[in-house]
Amino acid sequence: MAPTVFEELTALANRHSAINLGQGFPDSDGPGELRAVAQEAIGLGIDEGGLNQYAPGTGLPEFRVAVSEHHRRFYGRELDPESEVLATTGATEGIAAAILALVSPGDRVVTLSPFYDSYAAMIGLAGGSHATIPLRWPDFQPRVEDIAAAIAPGTRLVVVNTPHNPTGSVVATEALEAIVRRCREVGARILSDEVYEHLVFEGAHVPVASLPGAGAITLTAGSAGKSFSLTGWKVGWLTGPPELITAARAVKQFLTYSSGGPFQRAVARGLGFDRQFFLAGAARLQEQSRCLGDALTSIGFEVNRPAAGYFLIADARPLGVADARELAYRLPESLGVAAIPVTAFVHPGAREDYASLLRFAFCKRPDVLAEAAERLRRLPEVL
Repeated sequence: MAPTVFEELTALANRHSAINLGQGFPDSDGPGELRAVAQEAIGLGIDEGGLNQYAPGTGLPEFRVAVSEHHRRFYGRELDPESEVLATTGATEGIAAAILALVSPGDRVVTLSPFYDSYAAMIGLAGGSHATIPLRWPDFQPRVEDIAAAIAPGTRLVVVNTPHNPTGSVVATEALEAIVRRCREVGARILSDEVYEHLVFEGAHVPVASLPGAGAITLTAGSAGKSFSLTGWKVGWLTGPPELITAARAVKQFLTYSSGGPFQRAVARGLGFDRQFFLAGAARLQEQSRCLGDALTSIGFEVNRPAAGYFLIADARPLGVADARELAYRLPESLGVAAIPVTAFVHPGAREDYASLLRFAFCKRPDVLAEAAERLRRLPEVL
């Protein structure tokens, strides 16, 4: 029950008034149009169509239709909003419900590594055995031989995350296809975390469920938080075949049961935005990534150039730093900047392979990133 590294470093950032490039949340609000829709839904009384009481456990009908239409417009996939879409309280709840529904004690569950920390927590709560497919610096792409070795006979569930947190990589289609083939060979199901789907900098996102043979065995988690810079609303969804949605719903009803109706209505509006809205958001993030990456490179870090998302990875070894965790705990006080060591996203036995890596969030205003870069330029003085 010890505090996580995320809690500890955020507390240090707050204590020292540091710029927090550790946590992945924007420091500007999402579209005013969506906020106005939510405000209106809150302001209306129950007889006027207000949404201040429990929403249906599966989600507002208009929200589920909007998710279905969004998938049709962007990916050409037809989803039944009644049986193949489930509203969740953020993608994190959807991931929790899926893992708790599909994994029994002793079941083997495979994730990519590094991994979003909630995967390990939920696998542990379900009593599963957690195996990993390593993503290695600097490209952070899974290797075919590692896929075959990790997804062994008896594997119950494989959790895929693309675009990937924390590395910012987009898993190559060939690797995704290899994962799907291997899952079909061993009888495993797939949970695909695609919350960064609209934050791909070049090219188009490829949903795992759209690949040959994947649709019938895949649950996909999506989220409004990242696409619309509204992380505090905690609006997410699961899509997939009816039997898997039913299993996840059976667990969700004992987690939150219902998710915020006013926010679902607003997100339903946002899911109808045109493609240009999402492309513009990704372009802004790509420019922020470039600016922070250039600054870190000029300081002496070796930096991977992310293909999507909120984060980039910087290697401190060129600066003579072998222990990025120790450096991360010093940065808030010494330089007024917070970052997260990548070792927080891997099993203890794998930490040596990632010991010199830091994750920086670039989903901040340009002026904030510029100030963080200026502070970090003094790093050689404190090493």
